[in-house]
Amino acid sequence: MARLVQSIFVSLVALLLCGWAAAKTVTYDFNVSWVMANPDGLLERKVVGINGQWPLPVIEVDKGDQLVVNMYNGLGDKNASIHFHGMYQNTTSNMDGANMASQCPIGPGSSFTYNFTVDQNGTYWYHCHTDFCYPDGYRQALIVHDSDAYFADQYDEEFTVTMSDWYHDLVEDISFLSLYNPSGAEPIPSAFLFNDTMDSNLAVEPGKTYLIRLINIGAFVGQFFYIEDHTFKIVEIDGVYTEPTEADMLYIAVAQRYAILVTTKNSTDKNFPIVTIVDSDLLDNIPEDLKLNSTNWLEYNASAAHPQAVITYDVSSDIVPFDDITLVPADHMELLPEPDLEINLTVSMNNLRNGNGYAFLNDISYTAPKVPTIYSVMSAGTLADNATVYGEYTHPMILKHNDVVQLVLNNADSGSHPFHLHGHNFQVIDRAPAYGEHFYDYLAGDPVPFDPSNHTAFPAMPARRDTFVLPPQGYYVIRFVADNPGVWMFHCHIDWHLSQGLAMVMIEAPNKIQETHHIPDQAYEVCRAGGVKYEGNAAGDTEDLLDEAGQNKQVAFLPAGFTARGIVALVFSCISAVLGMAFITVYGLSEPKVLQKDDPVDDEVTHETVAAGGAEPKLASAQG
Repeated sequence: MARLVQSIFVSLVALLLCGWAAAKTVTYDFNVSWVMANPDGLLERKVVGINGQWPLPVIEVDKGDQLVVNMYNGLGDKNASIHFHGMYQNTTSNMDGANMASQCPIGPGSSFTYNFTVDQNGTYWYHCHTDFCYPDGYRQALIVHDSDAYFADQYDEEFTVTMSDWYHDLVEDISFLSLYNPSGAEPIPSAFLFNDTMDSNLAVEPGKTYLIRLINIGAFVGQFFYIEDHTFKIVEIDGVYTEPTEADMLYIAVAQRYAILVTTKNSTDKNFPIVTIVDSDLLDNIPEDLKLNSTNWLEYNASAAHPQAVITYDVSSDIVPFDDITLVPADHMELLPEPDLEINLTVSMNNLRNGNGYAFLNDISYTAPKVPTIYSVMSAGTLADNATVYGEYTHPMILKHNDVVQLVLNNADSGSHPFHLHGHNFQVIDRAPAYGEHFYDYLAGDPVPFDPSNHTAFPAMPARRDTFVLPPQGYYVIRFVADNPGVWMFHCHIDWHLSQGLAMVMIEAPNKIQETHHIPDQAYEVCRAGGVKYEGNAAGDTEDLLDEAGQNKQVAFLPAGFTARGIVALVFSCISAVLGMAFITVYGLSEPKVLQKDDPVDDEVTHETVAAGGAEPKLASAQG
């Protein structure tokens, strides 16, 4: 018995030591600055580079590693940050990189070190979460390798593929939130990239299996993806392993990721188009010279022809891709129990009093606080669980530790919205309209909200991911466990919509945040350098945390009826109209004057009506 206990003890120690030996610290030094690039071959423009280069470096780590990214903002004229999209940041939500939610913006000339343990696996990406800098090129893949993945021995090599929209103009030069764009029409991209270029190849060998990681790192449009004359198996979505599921086409919204296994043919006679098609339903207008599909190649033979894809779809809404809600997680996690908390939200778009178009969740357009929300948590003491501390217009939601949360998201808008939840993935348990032909179309009429008394049966083992598409005028229902104390944004990942305020913030177990989080001094130095407060409530009040006076507010709504000024303007407009009509009537009823031949003509008159047989009018002389 003693030998057995000793043997077990030695084995446990050995396993522990192996774990220590396997985990390592991976460090990246990022000097963020402007560089020049021309990825579509049409226009060289200024982009956000790292260490003088663009495209940006792919971050690669192994599961269990410590990731350290030392970032210096050398942009000179723009704030910056890094959000590691899909990372749970357990006990380190202050490393989440969301501007004014989990940190102060990193101003020009300032540095910040992101440091956290990567206890996940799969396909992710990183991007700026401050001042619109990710559409200007500040985005790239983040890959977490996992030797224990169930499919680790099922492929020979792997590729990472990013797809994105691309603008020829700097974001700051695009008039989006403007009186000149009252409808809120999103700017139309100039091009669409594949691995930050165009007309590229994935070189393969016959009879092999490849793991291809697909990431939409764009700022706006979703894209359809397929490989001509090939099928593939889906094995991961948004870092969640799935049961291997065969498909031949995917819809990949902004911020979504897939990992697929592709087995090549046994012949090298042909190369096959890899096709991406833009979801054109998202575009308010389509310029004649905008190419909506791209062809790259699965290259079996570099010497063989590289044919263009044969596109048989008239419009993107005719395409029927694989339905991601049907995927089953490989861990067979069952449907979470009935929720402890249900959050009901409605997406809408409207104009506010300044004439600009904004986006809303329950009539609140997210407006950043004066103090980053996590710093308000850390300085709120016993009031940390009072939502008033965090302001009205951050749209704060307090979550209790380990509660099951059900979020119902209804869409009163005619467009689709890929919503992302920081700090979690979630179970997708219902969605309408049902997937199928014309899914991305919408029917003119009233939106269809979720009816808790009349819905489809929830799946026994729901698909899980961290970004999911809300259908036009439809809804979706998700569940997750509030088991990750932190400050987490929930927002549409179309970056234009985020700028319009389509976001809210969840403060999860605020008392636990105070116990488990440590804010490094460097974080406060960044705040001081930028003149941003880091103590107190959303208004920066450190004396009365429940006093919201002075908080940042959204622009006021347009009044429902006439204001006093409007009434006065209307009255005087009516009086002016009546007087004008009266003068016209009097003039029309008066006896017309007929000029005689001998009547003098005023030199200042340019044209006169003359009686038949009279002299031609005299023109005023030109001056100058």
